[in-house]
Amino acid sequence: MATVRTADAHWEGSLLDGEGHVELVSSGLGGFDVTWASRAEEPDGRTSPEELIAAAHSTCFSMALSNGLAKGGNPPTSLDTRADVTFQPGEGITGVKLTVRGVVPGITAKEFEAAAEDARDNCPVSQALTGTTITVEATLAG
Repeated sequence: MATVRTADAHWEGSLLDGEGHVELVSSGLGGFDVTWASRAEEPDGRTSPEELIAAAHSTCFSMALSNGLAKGGNPPTSLDTRADVTFQPGEGITGVKLTVRGVVPGITAKEFEAAAEDARDNCPVSQALTGTTITVEATLAG
C-alpha cells in the first residue's frame, strides 16, 4: 500500500531577500526556517532543501543497507551514515557523498562495501536523484 508524506512551505519576498518556513505536516514534528543565505552561504540556525534531502538520503540509505545486510544473513548491529549534498548556485545539486560506518558481525570489509554500493543504487531516494553523482564510502568498524 502506498503512503503519502506531506510538508508545507511558505515563502515571502524575492529569492535573495525573502525568507520561508517549511513544516513537517505528516509527522507533526515541527518546522524549520529557510532563506537563500541558509542555502547558498551559512545556515545560521536555518535549513535548506539540500539539508532536508541529506536527511532523507542518509536515512533511506541506512534502511536499505540494513535490509540488504539482513537479507544476506548479517543484520547490522549499527550503521552511522552521513549524506553530504553539494549545491552549486546556478547549477543545482551537483553531487551526494554518502559515508557509512557499520558494525556488522560476520562479513568482510569488501562484502560491506558491496552491500553499501547496492544500497546506494537501490534506495528510493537515490533513485529519485537519478542524474546526480552519488558516491559511497563504507567503513566496517571492528
